Amino acid sequence: MFKTRKNEPQYAKLWDKETKKNNVYGDSIETVTKDDIRREVSLNINGDGEIGDNPNRYKQHGFYFNADNCIGCHACESACSEKNDVPSHLAFRSVGFVEGGSFPNYQRLNISMACNHCDDPVCLKGCPTRAYTKFAEYGAVLQDPDICFGCGYCTWVCPYNAPQLDPVEGVVSKCNMCVDRLEVGLKPACVAACLGNALDFGVIDNVPENREQAKTNIPGFPTTDITHPNIRFQQTKDTQRDMTRPDGMPIKYHKTDEGEFRSMLDNKKHSHQKHWGLDKLFASHENAHAIFTICAQAVMGATMWVMALDLLGLVERPSIFVLSVLLVLLGYGLFKLNMHLGKPQFFYRGFYNLRHSPVSREIAGVSLFFMGLMAMLVVQILSLDFLLPMAYGVAFFGLVLGSYYMMKLYLIPARAFWNHWQTGTAFYGTMLSLGGLLFAVLLLVFGANPKVLSFVAVVAVVGLVLESIGLVAHKKANQKTGEGQAADFEQTTTFGKTERLRYTLLGVNVLLMFALMFNPNLWLLGIGFLSVLTSVYLGRILFYAVVIPTTMPGAFFWKNDQFKAHAIESGLSDMPQMGVMPQRHHKFDVKALMTVIKQTTLKDAFAQIKSIVNGG
Repeated sequence: MFKTRKNEPQYAKLWDKETKKNNVYGDSIETVTKDDIRREVSLNINGDGEIGDNPNRYKQHGFYFNADNCIGCHACESACSEKNDVPSHLAFRSVGFVEGGSFPNYQRLNISMACNHCDDPVCLKGCPTRAYTKFAEYGAVLQDPDICFGCGYCTWVCPYNAPQLDPVEGVVSKCNMCVDRLEVGLKPACVAACLGNALDFGVIDNVPENREQAKTNIPGFPTTDITHPNIRFQQTKDTQRDMTRPDGMPIKYHKTDEGEFRSMLDNKKHSHQKHWGLDKLFASHENAHAIFTICAQAVMGATMWVMALDLLGLVERPSIFVLSVLLVLLGYGLFKLNMHLGKPQFFYRGFYNLRHSPVSREIAGVSLFFMGLMAMLVVQILSLDFLLPMAYGVAFFGLVLGSYYMMKLYLIPARAFWNHWQTGTAFYGTMLSLGGLLFAVLLLVFGANPKVLSFVAVVAVVGLVLESIGLVAHKKANQKTGEGQAADFEQTTTFGKTERLRYTLLGVNVLLMFALMFNPNLWLLGIGFLSVLTSVYLGRILFYAVVIPTTMPGAFFWKNDQFKAHAIESGLSDMPQMGVMPQRHHKFDVKALMTVIKQTTLKDAFAQIKSIVNGG
């Protein structure tokens, strides 16, 4: 149990006595019923099996933030970091601000934010390793770094930037609600340290006595519809019509006639001049995702041609060479994706959350597709023709499952630029265009039938047109949200010349495919394949580079991507006090993997498989 001080100040103690039954979203504040087996179970904090005597232990707790009182002293950050031993480049709680007006009518609104321990935590549903748990005790959403393998998907889906991916350790960690303090009747460390009485904590919607409001939103705070966060705000002081972010993100918050703030593009943040931005694109840490998705989609598209033409009797059964190349390409994509993890040796944990996580389902689908493709190769090598339909079935099922969830995992409300059906047209368009051309190139080794090349060109045109339609619709849809507008603005300025090249190549590719359709020959196929591959790669790295998440505002230095880039380029990041740490790739720790294998009994393995199947 947490050891309390003898003279613990009154403001550090929990104050709730009578509480409400339901929160503002209509959900029950009681986390479990009185006869639930989860009651009277120890949280086992630091190996201590004792159970706290907090009378509100099984009620949803949350933070109260008074923006009128916050002076931006960062005492809450310091207290949190000290208690949880958080390294300087991470922060479980951070203070940012929005500002508006000019002297003498300048206004600044500070916002202190940590994990909101949401009623519907998207981090929990998205995590493929099941590292997250929403506990009955206090409604806390806790994360276990020892289970995490560092994919970072929770950092994508969270609208509040609460999960922190540590580039040094390669795992995610976050605010734990200081449940050890709650067990002994104390508020979280950040609340107890607040100098301006801006932060408070207690049973949610049980408004503290010194508060006039308990709103669910203030300027700069993302919509509550995504997760139903457990935080309430007070902001009685009026603000300017437009409040801007100081962190370099081209977004501002505009007050509507109804008094609500909505995010909008702030196009004054940087020049409108178009640049290539290739250094940023090629240096992106997310390029592993680009390579994996392109390899997987191209191989899936080529495999569909292999199976379709064989079943139709238009070509001989798939050759060992073609299947081998497809397996190597898919294997390379999977290797790049796996080595992108913070803990690549624990790749198998990606299957843990098949019930909820689209990442787990994508991994399962692509793995099944890989097994089916391998089975097709083995059938060809051993001439086991009677098993070919079964191999086709496994590969096709894995292809459908993997390709769908490969798209689905990017449809994230917190990332407006991705959350559009254009993601699907881009991914499936790549399968149709690049996949078909890859198949045709491999087929040329044995002399391709001109009719087959014409068919490939027709389908490639369909894929390219599909992608183009999606891009046009996406441009319009981006104007509906500030984050979408900002992402589009970044794409047309910072990467404007690259975007223009990509669009030009799309048009050229359509013409090349029409030419190949009516005049199938080796040169047109080769040029068309390289041109489509270039276009797809440029589009994919732009897809990852320009997305702007729905997140809390940062400050001039902290949580400012522009300052982070400057610090890395200038060498400031070498000083720990800067709080900047470049992303890095981690080695595959074979020793750690072997240790886990040795320590895992057969009984443990079956129990884990049962847990995966049951979703428990």
